Amino acid sequence: MNSLPAYSGARISGCWTLRSDGSGGGEGSLDRLLPSVSSTGLSPRKRTTSQCKSEPPLLRTSKRTIYTAGRPPWYNEHGTQSKDAFVIGLCGGSASGKTTVARKIIEALDVPWVVLLSMDSFYKVLSPEEQTLAASNDYNFDHPDAFDFDLLTHTLRKLKQGKSVKIPVYDFTTHGRQKEWKTVYGASVIIFEGIMAFADKKLLQLLDMKIFVDTDSDIRLVRRLRRDITERGRDIEGVIKQYNKFVKPAFEQYIEPTMRLADIVVPRGGGNMVAIDLIVQHVHSQLEEVREITLTHLHAYSLASAHQAQPLPQTLSVLESTPQVRGMHTIIRNKETSRDEFIFYSKRLMRLLIERALSFLPSQVHVVQTPQGEDYEGKTFHGKRITGVSILRAGETMEPALRAVCKDVRIGKILIQTNQDTGEPELHYLRLPKDIGEDHVILMDCTVSTGAAAMMAVRVLLDHDVQEDKILLVSLLMAEMGVHSVAYAFPQVKIITTAVDKKVNDLFHIIPGIGNFGDRYFGTDAPPDWSDEEMDEPSY
Repeated sequence: MNSLPAYSGARISGCWTLRSDGSGGGEGSLDRLLPSVSSTGLSPRKRTTSQCKSEPPLLRTSKRTIYTAGRPPWYNEHGTQSKDAFVIGLCGGSASGKTTVARKIIEALDVPWVVLLSMDSFYKVLSPEEQTLAASNDYNFDHPDAFDFDLLTHTLRKLKQGKSVKIPVYDFTTHGRQKEWKTVYGASVIIFEGIMAFADKKLLQLLDMKIFVDTDSDIRLVRRLRRDITERGRDIEGVIKQYNKFVKPAFEQYIEPTMRLADIVVPRGGGNMVAIDLIVQHVHSQLEEVREITLTHLHAYSLASAHQAQPLPQTLSVLESTPQVRGMHTIIRNKETSRDEFIFYSKRLMRLLIERALSFLPSQVHVVQTPQGEDYEGKTFHGKRITGVSILRAGETMEPALRAVCKDVRIGKILIQTNQDTGEPELHYLRLPKDIGEDHVILMDCTVSTGAAAMMAVRVLLDHDVQEDKILLVSLLMAEMGVHSVAYAFPQVKIITTAVDKKVNDLFHIIPGIGNFGDRYFGTDAPPDWSDEEMDEPSY
């Protein structure tokens, strides 16, 4: 790891201790921080789990919306992530302000894709005997053995690689994991916080930056009293008993010694804005240093251009250009066509396209008996299920055609928008059916020019354990560039379309093309800089 930028401070045991003048976190008198449980007739709000399901996966700041369950903006031309995420480890005693520091860093970083991972989610499931001890505040939750480090290391490693993971939701009242786990994506930056964040060698190897939050023990005790009484419904005697018996000794034995492993020590937690500003400055510099060339539209153009002289891939199937198909293309490509006619003939083409796609699904021989008492040797689908996934918003116009020919088909949705600053696609919304990894998936998008959105959508499906050879990408119109890009990155994905146009102009519009399909279909106006893969807000 590169050395930190020069800054005034005291260097202690190989790490930087960052200080700033002023009131810091504004703690003031300890007495006024004690919770007033009986001062109001209202029941205190309790956070009884390690995850709050009611909170959306985003953090709104004065500058932007930060997606805390997002994903990196892009993958390289091979369909793999172009760089690992930058992982910040936050360690410190119980109630030292680690989560506050993490959120302050997230806000100051101004990076749109982050993940905040807490060790609280990785407590082990207690046995009946341990449950009894926990009920009487006699179980040590501040010991390394209380955490599932194997699951934690596996989860953080996958997040660092940009893959999706399932995070357990720990219930502090039952001391067990809830049935439903939370799905989280990798991101540009991952902030991992916990009292034992530096206690495991394998975990330490995954951390790019290690920060220790150093807060006075009296302050931590008061904060713990406030949290456990008001949020977890515990009594003051039990909290103090647990603190004296387990929390304080564990801090001195296991947590405080790991301060020497930190790159930065932050006194007073979230109130130390000088420290947080320096951390943010360093993270920005590191992100710039490790940033590799990503597959922006320009890079996609260069990649696809290298394939222009080559024949179209064998994984591509183009609907036969019959007079009927050519006639429908003539109508929907005509800029003078009314919206009603555009919708009508688009739907006809979609139906033909979906029927063609279904012919590539695996089948098996099935013999039935006809009403005349004779055997008929036919075919049935040979697979678990068929699921359709539409790339919003234009892709959802193909859902009725799929539902018309596939009874009880499951539908998922993905919203991908192009970042106007970087030209890169970004995932903004995702809703996939449960256990989609077992299904054959028909991925629907009306037009594909560079293949950027389609490639990200395929990558998302792979992250959800869908097998590459079980994905069928269907599109009304594709450019050769998009076909080559998708086929090169994902050679086992079957591509089905009604037509392939040869050119893409400097604005990445398909030529001769069809215009902005979503705007023509929904009757909305396209912005001046629209692209054939530009995704708008969902229409529902």
